[in-house]
Amino acid sequence: MGLPAGLLDAGYAQLIRPVLFRAHHGDPEAIHEDLIHLLAGVGSAAPVRALIRLLAGSTGRSATVAGVRFPSRVGLAAGLDKDASAVLAWRGLGFGFAELGTVTGRAQPGNDRPRVFRLRNSRALINRMGFNNPGAAAVADTLAARNVYRGNGAAGLPVGLSIGKTKVVPLAEAVEDYLASFRILAPHADYLAVNVSSPNTPGLRSLQDGGALARLLGALIAESASLASRTSIGAGDPSLGSSARREGELSPVPVFVKVAPDLSWGQLDEILATCADSGASGVIATNTTLARDGLAEADRARAGEAGGLSGAPLTVRAREVVRYVVEHTELPVMGVGGVMTAADAAALFDLGASLVQLYTGFIYGGPGLPAAINARDREGTGS
Repeated sequence: MGLPAGLLDAGYAQLIRPVLFRAHHGDPEAIHEDLIHLLAGVGSAAPVRALIRLLAGSTGRSATVAGVRFPSRVGLAAGLDKDASAVLAWRGLGFGFAELGTVTGRAQPGNDRPRVFRLRNSRALINRMGFNNPGAAAVADTLAARNVYRGNGAAGLPVGLSIGKTKVVPLAEAVEDYLASFRILAPHADYLAVNVSSPNTPGLRSLQDGGALARLLGALIAESASLASRTSIGAGDPSLGSSARREGELSPVPVFVKVAPDLSWGQLDEILATCADSGASGVIATNTTLARDGLAEADRARAGEAGGLSGAPLTVRAREVVRYVVEHTELPVMGVGGVMTAADAAALFDLGASLVQLYTGFIYGGPGLPAAINARDREGTGS
């Protein structure tokens, strides 16, 4: 079960976070790279994973969403483990699932540095990373090397893979670009998240428009069905979990759509109708915001930095969007954005979110945060 959430929180806040935040002269991206490298190396070794899980692992309330069984309802959001190298470490830190990426069809360096800014007084981040990643083929190789395949449980939790558009690919060719990533990554994914809402790739958010999104989802969901029909599995194959079985064949990989928090209700209505009509499996609400509301006075000098804002200033808007999405679709919803405390997660569950994800909250709160969310959810004090 791991150490109590309060002890984990105090240890991280008083001992680990001050050291992390001062490393590399306070450069958030360099610190992040070191952490992922550590988790991918030493942190993924079996004895170390066992020790981490003994200390920081936690279990919450399980849930089955879109045919996938999640051992707890709090997961890692896309953006923290972009190349999937730390996939084996996340279960030990208290997560019930991990969404990796965002991954593009081709390798790309992302935007110029500096591109991540920590707003400590606001408990927030601004990032304009721009989908820096090694490309779909390299991520698939990384997962294969760790024996992570859809449904086999090798990572100890369900693995989601977020896919986005390669920056140099014209919007007119976006569907084929997403399809290329989808085909390569689907064998390793318990679900795939379609990222059309990042503010850091030019033109990407235009793919949320009804017609463009319908074409994209139609192609991806048809491809998912086609891949499933061509991939039969043996009834005794131990490498595939029961959630992936359906009458001797793989069921189609569930497809979730990640939406921006900056949309109008009318735009959301169009997106939700398109998701339902296309056969999407769920919605992830929300991504980072272009708004700069709620910043502390000491952080307002950073407001002019381009990129998406995440963390505590997004809490209220994320709840508004989750509430609206839950009320206007029957599709399951993953709530993400401004989850900084166990109470924030409980609020999203109470609004009807089936699952929640952490990004900035984990950076500021460490493993004590998923532990606290799991404890509260296990005790039934969330929805």
